[in-house]
Amino acid sequence: MGSALDDLIELLDLEAIEVNIFRGIQPDEDRQRVFGGQVAGQALVAASRTVEEPDRHVHSLHAYFLRPGDPAVPILYTVDRIRDGRSFTTRRVVAIQHGRPIFNLQASFHRPEDGLDHALAMPADVADPDTLPTYRERLEPHRARVADWIDRPRPIDTRYVPPDHAFEPDLKTPGQLVWMRADGALPDDPVLHACIVTYASDMTLLDTSLRPAGVSSLTHDLMMASLDHVMWFHRPFRADEWLLYQQESVSASSNRGLARGEIFTADGHLAVSVMQEGLIRVL
Repeated sequence: MGSALDDLIELLDLEAIEVNIFRGIQPDEDRQRVFGGQVAGQALVAASRTVEEPDRHVHSLHAYFLRPGDPAVPILYTVDRIRDGRSFTTRRVVAIQHGRPIFNLQASFHRPEDGLDHALAMPADVADPDTLPTYRERLEPHRARVADWIDRPRPIDTRYVPPDHAFEPDLKTPGQLVWMRADGALPDDPVLHACIVTYASDMTLLDTSLRPAGVSSLTHDLMMASLDHVMWFHRPFRADEWLLYQQESVSASSNRGLARGEIFTADGHLAVSVMQEGLIRVL
């Protein structure tokens, strides 16, 4: 397991400080605000830690980013055990810093049941991830702009399927395809795999809203921030195996962009659906 992935696992291992109250550490990174995927992943960990039935797994989460998180201090997570039903468990989580909520999440957990089973098909004829540039190789032509960010260890291995605005910055497309996986082997805990994919799902989705306009964060000065994030977990997956993240821009207006994504396992099964709206200002 890579050291960056070790750090991510430690980041997601919250400290229980009281019943229904958890504390999350911050990564040792120079950031202006907390990465949205981090607070979403930690909040899902907090919710999962209060689900007592081991056969119930998260099937949906709905979250709002309320304030920028301060990366210099820990985050406190309070969990409200809203309902424990015969088939479903519901939790609400509020993330707090400096006495104010910065994020809230509602998650639902469900035990597996037999029933209807169909889904969207995975895109055909997608390039093999092992043939595509690594994150560092992809950004090397833009090193002067991204500075030392290019050399930082990354817990998630991402490979962009062409066409890619890193190489064709003015190209206009309706969306993008990205292969992703944890950069190392993970334990079998399904909660950890769900939380890592929650973390990773926020890494590229909002950028998708730039694609139809031919705008790129590599060539334009932008102000971008996640506003809300929704996920539905359909089928089992492993976060340390290649997952194809199909992303599409749905709408952009009033300096807000809405994008959706489908995450497929490498053998073609739809594992997760995602939607996100974010603030986008071209400066």
